[in-house]
Amino acid sequence: MCTTCGCSDNAHATVTDLQSGKTVSVDHDGHEHSYDHRHHHHEHHTHDHEHGHAHSHDHDHAHTHGTTILLEQQILAKNDKIAERNRGWFDGRNILALNLVSSPGAGKTTLLERTISDLRDAIPINVIEGDQETVNDAERIKATGCKVVQINTDTGCHLEADMLARGLQDLQPPLDSVVMIENVGNLVCPALFDLGERCKVAILSVTEGEDKPLKYPHMFRAAEIMILNKTDLLPYVKFDADKCIEYARQVNPDIEVFSLSATTGEGLDSWYGWLKSQLHPEASETEAAS
Repeated sequence: MCTTCGCSDNAHATVTDLQSGKTVSVDHDGHEHSYDHRHHHHEHHTHDHEHGHAHSHDHDHAHTHGTTILLEQQILAKNDKIAERNRGWFDGRNILALNLVSSPGAGKTTLLERTISDLRDAIPINVIEGDQETVNDAERIKATGCKVVQINTDTGCHLEADMLARGLQDLQPPLDSVVMIENVGNLVCPALFDLGERCKVAILSVTEGEDKPLKYPHMFRAAEIMILNKTDLLPYVKFDADKCIEYARQVNPDIEVFSLSATTGEGLDSWYGWLKSQLHPEASETEAAS
């Protein structure tokens, strides 16, 4: 896992199929283990540093820093290789895979519930849920009648391509469908980890700071879509929606923005239209021509 964000290499990710109730633990080599597993603790050897002269300390620091960078590069390279495999799997089945990213509480799950319910007869949607712990959000998605698989990352702060690959084995989404991947609530590390999705969808609510795109530029630069959610609360909060969108386009001039309320339904038609156009672009082109 990420070596700089605080999540641990000895985190134990689990995949739960909400339909069967089966839970497996998956390590980073893709091996499965039974749910009742013991945690392996790595010993960290401490070194007594004598600071008699600065040269020795600087050398050790530089060596450690170089090792950390190399490890990060290896982790990302391995992740990207599996992500490309996932992408090919999606493309071969005409599956629109979207990586939904946001801070905690921006309304990802509520937006998913509403989208699934409203498009039930138009688009088949299946969901991969990502959280550190609990299956609470997955249970909410299951209640809509949608097939869902929960991935718990333990101390990890983001989903990775190998986790998604294992989750898809249980999810088995049909051809010509949409897979919504609800990532762990975090605007930092999910920007670095490609899962093999068609694009990232950054969800920002009006209850957050309007300068979020400037504070987290890597995420908004990586995202193709920004959804500004909870617009029904604009009369009650101090939030300049136009300025927020301006900031997002400063970071990413090509980002497409949908302002909506998943609670009231305001603005959802534009979001739904985009989903349909991405899944069936030929139909959208024919409709536009006529």
